[in-house]
Amino acid sequence: MSLSRAKDLRLPLMNLVRLKGSPILEQLHLEERLLRTSSDNWCIVNDGTNVPTIVMGMSGKPSQLLEVEAVMEDRIPVIKRFTGGGTVIVDKSTLFVSLICNKDDVPNVQPYPRSVMAWSGSLYDEVFKSVNGFQLRENDYVFGDRKFGGNAQSIIKNRWIHHTSFLWDYDVRNMAYLKLPSRVPQYRLERDHTDFVCRMKDYIERSDFVEKTVKAVRNQFTLKQVNLEDIDSYAKGGYLKTTRLLTMEELEEAMADTIQNT
Repeated sequence: MSLSRAKDLRLPLMNLVRLKGSPILEQLHLEERLLRTSSDNWCIVNDGTNVPTIVMGMSGKPSQLLEVEAVMEDRIPVIKRFTGGGTVIVDKSTLFVSLICNKDDVPNVQPYPRSVMAWSGSLYDEVFKSVNGFQLRENDYVFGDRKFGGNAQSIIKNRWIHHTSFLWDYDVRNMAYLKLPSRVPQYRLERDHTDFVCRMKDYIERSDFVEKTVKAVRNQFTLKQVNLEDIDSYAKGGYLKTTRLLTMEELEEAMADTIQNT
């Protein structure tokens, strides 16, 4: 038996799903389903989402986080996801990596946000080891002092998910839909969105990032490719779907709250 084969037998199994341009709402529904109804480990990589979409954390309030009037005028979809974290606008230039793990398969990681973040930081250290300035800073991935990766998590009894949106590139105009949140990382120093974030494309090739990420995950898990159409055989049973698209009525209420509070 080869050394690599022997190593694979010692590593926990992780299913790998690779998507390209999948709508972010469908991706989030898939992740929530796999977290709650599957007993397997999963890595989901989605190379862009075709329609610009705002994604908020589960406790996010549109009136506080969005320029609601502009969002409504331009008909930008707004999603409230099942995990915590901040608000982002994503599009075809956003890369997504999601890791769903059984806590027993990563015994060196405690099922708490800080421990999961530290583990993810070490994984991406490997991905960006040839790039100067990469670090996990508070809850963000940064080059120097500029953010290019935002994270969110959900931790349940025996499992957790850590998912990240990476800014390969971004349209400056889209940043105008987002307000400066009241709670920001200390290192942000009241910078506006365009001074706070950077483009990953200035540091690494898109295809290199994807392949290096898969390689870094493979160093800790035995990977098995799974096609999207085969998911039903892995995820069985019902669950309460909490990721959803906000209705126009909800946005109108947020608009009214904004006007009332000005």
